Amino acid sequence: MFINFADATGGIITDANAWHGADESTRQRALTAWKAHDARLAASFADKTAEFLVDAQVGRAFLTPQLYRIETEVYMRKYPSFDFGQLMTVITDGDHWDVGTVFYSMDQVGKAEFLAGKAFDMPYASTLMNQHTHAFHLAGIGYEWSVQEMERAARLGRSLSSDKAMAADQAAQAFLWSIAMTGRTPGAATSEKGWTGLVNNASVPSAQVPNDGTGPARTFASKTDAQVLRDINEALIAVHTATGETHVANTLLLPTSTYQELASRRLGDTADTLLDFIRQKNAYTALTGQSLTIRATRALETAGTGNSKRLIAYDNSREVIRFHLPGPHQFLPPFQKGSMVYEVGGIMNVGGVEIRLPKAIVYRDSF
Repeated sequence: MFINFADATGGIITDANAWHGADESTRQRALTAWKAHDARLAASFADKTAEFLVDAQVGRAFLTPQLYRIETEVYMRKYPSFDFGQLMTVITDGDHWDVGTVFYSMDQVGKAEFLAGKAFDMPYASTLMNQHTHAFHLAGIGYEWSVQEMERAARLGRSLSSDKAMAADQAAQAFLWSIAMTGRTPGAATSEKGWTGLVNNASVPSAQVPNDGTGPARTFASKTDAQVLRDINEALIAVHTATGETHVANTLLLPTSTYQELASRRLGDTADTLLDFIRQKNAYTALTGQSLTIRATRALETAGTGNSKRLIAYDNSREVIRFHLPGPHQFLPPFQKGSMVYEVGGIMNVGGVEIRLPKAIVYRDSF
């Protein structure tokens, strides 16, 4: 039935690559078969439930195969709303126990000059090298099972639910997303580690858009299509100019509400929207002949001056910006932490956002 990627009897995943290539209904059938397999295993413990309280080995024997299925199911699912990997390069070099990374930056010095035929003052070129460090920090989110929950599952002959593991993993993804955007943990007013993120780095050049809209005002809603295009192109061009034409802004990030506004703003009587026009007629495409990547994120709704909207134009490359994640969220083996409770810890090693070339990014606010 699932011969390409799973055991036909139990539905247990045997080939992760083939699993990802299967359609959703086929994968769901495999998980259903796997749950049924676990339920049969759970039923075999129905006559041993009295031993859960007095024999830790019985509880572990029941819990371990259940968690194998649960963790595999969790890691097969993704949460696109917390997907910051599209906005920056995620560096996973290292492991959960690395303390940080060291890198070197180099600059060239020296210039050519005119010489006399027998001159002794030959100008020389050289390099300047600087060492930089970036620290990593351990974070965690796990879940627990009570003996009562395990006994009930065994007596009913059903597998344990993956809901708790799903909740823990989603909390981990929300944590990483918040760190990637602002350097802060979810809901925090300040960064515990002194970090900043993609939307609030103080080293990135920042300015407000012109206030020449109706009113006068800075908002895109108060401006003509030509003025909106001018404001966006100015941000794209600013990257090229500030870096001495060594970097170009290949990505434009907009607040979600602004993205939706431009996507629904028609150009005259045509079927095209202003967002369509910006994709086709922008400074980056004119310069390189390549398509500009435009994405929306809710993190920009109040990231600007005075909690205003902010847009970001930047070169989305690992040379410019990266997120260090040497240890992605991973569940630890279960252990009995009390007479009635088993804990499954979850850890991750996080380095946060590192912007190596801040001039290859610009912020524009108050629109």
